[in-house]
Amino acid sequence: MPDLLLELLSEEIPARMQDRARADLERLVTDGLKEAGLEHGDVWTFSTPRRIGLSVEGLPERQPDVRQERKGPRVGSPDKAIDGFLRSVGFDSLDECEKREAKGAEFWFAVIERKGAATADALGGIVTGAIRAMGWPKSMRWGGSAFQWVRPLHNILCLFDGRPVAGSFDIGGSEALAFNGTTVGHRFLAPDEIAVQSAADYRAKLETACVLVDPAQRRDRIEAQAGALAASLGSSLREDRALLNEVTGLVEWPVAVAGRIDDAFMDLPPEVLITSMRSHQKYFALETADGRMAPHFIAIADMETGDGGKSVAAGNERVLRARLADAQFFWDQDRAMPLRKRVPALEGITFHAKLGSVRKRVHRIQELVGIFASSVGADTDQAQIAALLAKADLTTGMVGEFPELQGVMGRYYAINDGENASVADAVAGHYAPQGPSDVCPSNPVTVAVALADKIDMLASFWLIGETPTGSRDPYGLRRAALGVIRLIVENELRLSLVGLLEKAAVRASELEPGQLAAKSDSVPEEAAHQAFRFIVDRLKVHLRDRGVRHDHVAAVFADGGEDDLVRLLTQVDALAALLGTDDGENLLTGYRRAANILRIEEKKDSRSYEGAPAACLLKMAEETELSKALGTAAAGAQRALEKEAFGEAMTALAGLRGPIDRFFDAVTVNDEDPALRENRLLLLSNIRAVMDSVADFSRIEG
Repeated sequence: MPDLLLELLSEEIPARMQDRARADLERLVTDGLKEAGLEHGDVWTFSTPRRIGLSVEGLPERQPDVRQERKGPRVGSPDKAIDGFLRSVGFDSLDECEKREAKGAEFWFAVIERKGAATADALGGIVTGAIRAMGWPKSMRWGGSAFQWVRPLHNILCLFDGRPVAGSFDIGGSEALAFNGTTVGHRFLAPDEIAVQSAADYRAKLETACVLVDPAQRRDRIEAQAGALAASLGSSLREDRALLNEVTGLVEWPVAVAGRIDDAFMDLPPEVLITSMRSHQKYFALETADGRMAPHFIAIADMETGDGGKSVAAGNERVLRARLADAQFFWDQDRAMPLRKRVPALEGITFHAKLGSVRKRVHRIQELVGIFASSVGADTDQAQIAALLAKADLTTGMVGEFPELQGVMGRYYAINDGENASVADAVAGHYAPQGPSDVCPSNPVTVAVALADKIDMLASFWLIGETPTGSRDPYGLRRAALGVIRLIVENELRLSLVGLLEKAAVRASELEPGQLAAKSDSVPEEAAHQAFRFIVDRLKVHLRDRGVRHDHVAAVFADGGEDDLVRLLTQVDALAALLGTDDGENLLTGYRRAANILRIEEKKDSRSYEGAPAACLLKMAEETELSKALGTAAAGAQRALEKEAFGEAMTALAGLRGPIDRFFDAVTVNDEDPALRENRLLLLSNIRAVMDSVADFSRIEG
């Protein structure tokens, strides 16, 4: 069956946009094929800096024939209704329609049969629509065109069954790009026009013309070449998948070359060397067998040179030398002023227009750390010093040049100033964890400052109403909430989270220390509870990703009065353990039976049944047994909950399984005697109350 090949040749497409663009192009073209009734086989997409495209295998030569039946008006309807129906189906008269009986009356029916058109005739519109519908983060116009695309389009190769598809793409003005069967090779190494007949022919001829169109193939070649070159230097590549993916999108014909870092710069912190090479030049860093920075780098050129890459390497070394000279200047200049003297300058950096400067935020974090540092095992003085210094490196030249090094450079400068090692580590680590794969701090001082930093973020932004909406989260509050969860859970911190959020919100509501803004006293409390609910929502997502059932979480979190995350999660684990046993499963069945009977009878009686059943009305042994078992379980569960032995609390409930089963086997709840009926309904309400004292079992599904 014939194949479709499409290539859009343009000026350089930014590497960060290529993956999404390939996915968009595939979606738009395959959606168009589906709408046209064209089944197909495998789809392969490709991209380089100068081109993006796809091939679709196994397309039919023609669209399928279409037979459609349309029901029209009743026979004998007014001429206006008949004429409207005929126009809608494209018929000239009722002679082309059929009479059929439906629902006891005769109606006109139109049977529309349309032969499938040639696939080649449909492809031009599908391709044109896909190109126009592609979305780009940024786009541009060129020449006299009104059409916008990521970069100027130069050529559209569009082949079906080895022949160019008829048609063109109008980019506005007087310009139109006709679909054709040609492309060009590498801009410098093989710029001549190339005629192709198929996807396989396209790949082979472009590779001969120094273009690897498959990103995976380019990525593999870069990794292999760079790895071999590093090994020849007695080093290895420092793993950096993001950089590898970016460089893959920057070249069509990757050629790895090695350069040397001047010895004068090797005393710079390795993070500075790596960031300088990575951010500006897209060089790969190398490391020695013991993990230290090697004095070499690998650059990926998009050219082959006659001298084996020596001139390319020399040019890269010159550029890097200038970059590192700037970094060396910042490094020397920044260390001349201690971090403590930089703190006042934070007053000149606005954190948020409604929340004041970064200096004010630092003051809030310091106060918050002072409240709970000791309860997480941190030295309060060290934690407050770390909080004071945490943002000070924002005023340094190095962080101004490389913002991604904030915190990292603060640690180096703190060590240079002679600060305590725990303080220096906290300055570097207080931003963590910044994602699900980021390492969570465990040093108590770092944990205290990191937690205070994120709690201040959440409380402050909820206080001023700047909260995430849909996919928008400009201040990273979802990330901050996940950070709070991981810091608390992974370090098993026993904290009243709502209390801390409220204290943070109160401090954020102060225009100056001690001066409350003109707001209701309830506003910080409300903001704290809203922020806590947001954290709980993120916790539910976090637990779901760990495989914890959402209904187990809902059963434990139903009360809403608990804000100790460690205690809550221990309860969730204990509940899951109970429900994973036969006793737990049967106990849940008994609970549901009791709850269902109560719900029906309470609705019928227009009252609720609450309170202790009368012992004198327990006529059957099974009633007496259940009543005693409920008392024992309630007392045992209460004692276990008080000492946070949630497994014991679940075990106490598990003891109810037998008595509940025997009660329902032997006892008729809706007895003819109203007194006995009421007493037995009270007994059922006690089942519900005792079990709900541990978790809301009504929320358990299945």
